[in-house]
Amino acid sequence: MTPVLAGVIGIAAMFGFIAFGMPIGFAMGLVGVIGFGLLISFHAAVIKVGVIAFDLATNYAIGTVPLFLFMAHVLFASGIGKDLYDFAARMLGHRRGGLAMATIGASAGFASVNASSLATTATMGLVSLPEMRRHGYSLSLASGSVAAGGTIGSLIPPSGMFIIYGILTETSIGDMFAAGIIPGILLALFYMSVIAIRCRIKPALGPAGPRYDWRERWQGFVRTGDVILLFIFVMGGILWGWFTPTEAGAMGAFGALLISGLRGKLNLSALRTAAFDTLRTTGMIFGILFGALVFNAFVTVTTIPLNLVNWVGAVDLPPLAVLLIILALYLFLGMILDASAMMTLTVPLFFPLVTGLGYDAVLFGVLVVRMTEIALITPPVGMNVYVLSGVARDIPLTTIFRGTAPFVLADLIHVALLLAVPALVLWLPSL
Repeated sequence: MTPVLAGVIGIAAMFGFIAFGMPIGFAMGLVGVIGFGLLISFHAAVIKVGVIAFDLATNYAIGTVPLFLFMAHVLFASGIGKDLYDFAARMLGHRRGGLAMATIGASAGFASVNASSLATTATMGLVSLPEMRRHGYSLSLASGSVAAGGTIGSLIPPSGMFIIYGILTETSIGDMFAAGIIPGILLALFYMSVIAIRCRIKPALGPAGPRYDWRERWQGFVRTGDVILLFIFVMGGILWGWFTPTEAGAMGAFGALLISGLRGKLNLSALRTAAFDTLRTTGMIFGILFGALVFNAFVTVTTIPLNLVNWVGAVDLPPLAVLLIILALYLFLGMILDASAMMTLTVPLFFPLVTGLGYDAVLFGVLVVRMTEIALITPPVGMNVYVLSGVARDIPLTTIFRGTAPFVLADLIHVALLLAVPALVLWLPSL
């Protein structure tokens, strides 16, 4: 059996195990160990597993995962989601579609401290949907803006997807965080433009709400100012070189504890819940990463990545065409696979291919993460849509998907812009 054939069989077996309900990390690790053992030796496979486990446990950069997760869970207990939405509504709610725009703005802010698209969608669904319904908003526009707003979390630091990509490809996590800021802001503006255009064409979709004076807007800012300052401090510290991403995670976690304590929300029960949720999520991420790294070792010895690079070099396709095919594949796979699992499965295959074509690793990371998030609002299995459907059970899935369609179009234009002007991604990391 040739190494390439063994690799193809291994990949098929792994997907089969996952389809039958085996945990993703375990499926990848099992196939990786068996495949590596058959191609090299089982003695070497055992040694390789030990080396991977040690490297993962002692990886300084991976400390960002539990620290930023803990920061997110602590801030969640302090009611940050509601406060951010209230501030955004005071600033934008008087416009047509203003509450939907406020949902986008609040989602971007909440995602910056939450680092989860699904959690952002669930939280904003609970906070903003009742308000938009009370003001007579179209269910399609209201639900679509909530589901789409949740995807901004992939670009706003500290993005968990950027951390996973950085670990898998040994790309600077700080550079990935910096690279997501401008695209994230642009995406929020794109989404708000979609809402503004739709409401201008059909004002009944999002009636204008009450206008707040500047004193009331300032009051809304004061309630969120501490979190905004924490975000600026954490991200500014990374960009200006004051501390590493791991140290930034520690500063963010400490700042979250301080903010929650000053708000009077830091009791023993909330702290226990935040710690437990952090441990559970961290364990899941570490399990997937460990299995993925073992599987990556197997894929490497099969020479599949090398053969892919050679195949692309042999066919008469320009690099841009190859990249577009890969991005389209991510959009398709994202409709049927979990985003983090899909990245751990596919990035090791495509990363050497894309960088071999001359594309920047940071740019590719931003594009990959963006495509996986677009899939979260694309049928048939847009996870953000299903999460929102669980929060608002009386809104049909078809209504939510219809609401997300204009945002998917804006997403594709956004990706095209990033491809056409890579400096939008690469400027901040280059500072």
